Amino acid sequence: MKIRTLGLSLLSAMALSVSAGAAEYELTVPHVTNIESYNHQSLLVFKNFVENHSNGAIAVNIYPSGQLCGTARECLSGVQAGTFDYFQTTIPELANYWGPVGAFDLPYMLRDDRVAECVYDNEDFLADIRKNVLEQTGNLRLMMVSNSGGWRNFATTNKQIKTPEDIKGLKIRTVPAPIQQELVKSLGGAPTPIAWPEVYTALSTGVVDGTKNGIVDITMMKFEESLKYIILDGHAYMGGVWIMNNERFNSFPEELKRVVIDGIAAQNQFLRVYPKWKEYDAYETFRKAGGSIYTPTAAEKTAFREATAPVKDFFIKQAGDEGKAWLDRFESEIKACETRLDAAFAKVSN
Repeated sequence: MKIRTLGLSLLSAMALSVSAGAAEYELTVPHVTNIESYNHQSLLVFKNFVENHSNGAIAVNIYPSGQLCGTARECLSGVQAGTFDYFQTTIPELANYWGPVGAFDLPYMLRDDRVAECVYDNEDFLADIRKNVLEQTGNLRLMMVSNSGGWRNFATTNKQIKTPEDIKGLKIRTVPAPIQQELVKSLGGAPTPIAWPEVYTALSTGVVDGTKNGIVDITMMKFEESLKYIILDGHAYMGGVWIMNNERFNSFPEELKRVVIDGIAAQNQFLRVYPKWKEYDAYETFRKAGGSIYTPTAAEKTAFREATAPVKDFFIKQAGDEGKAWLDRFESEIKACETRLDAAFAKVSN
């Protein structure tokens, strides 16, 4: 029996080896988070779908924890150069390549998940963004805008934020992007751009007084060891922008392009569900670590929205007429989705 089991194991290993060796195409996919992260788990969904539905013609090779590139900018540059094939970045990071996309990261624009998903599911809207990003970068192909951990909220180490005035003088970690830094400035804080792998140390050593992240990210990275307060202001939907090397995508025959696109759709479903599923456990973890969670009143939320209004003017000044046109387009898409969802709610509630 042991010999037979060993023989079957060897045969299985040989079959896997032959299958991997038989792949006509390979996708090299780096990311900078650990294997427990939602990005890694979503890539396993993508890998499973693509490899199985292509009958092994495509091999998806995932490299977690910064093995191939240490920062989002470095990884994205690798995709542009063709060193890597597929990578998740943020809207602020993509704005370094095509400025108008920064409009999608302005504070307090999207009211909830359903509106955000409605906007980013509009294929005509995404196709126009894809066209402009390709024209600007030459080789970065937008595949989807999903979710990357829920909503950004202000979380601090020593002070509960309830009003815009409470942020004055605080050093707040941001992504290295002008919109996010300007948001903190508009509230009287000191924006401190720090790369994601260095945030834990920055919080624990007091380099910053807080950060702007979703609760799932906070507990995934054990930031609750330093962070003790969160206000659920939801100032930004954490849109995860997934980019593929355009030449690599176009190297696939049509039937395999469909497999890749369908695999990305499956990955998108996982990414959108994950933060909703994990939030309960994340909040419980934060509370058990001694953390306090504050939900702002409608009046307090309005105060934040009014205090950060200058960020929109900053964006328009920086992005020019093209940026203003895309901001108008984004606001139009949001309004259309809100109207559609409100009409659906009225039908269900009557």
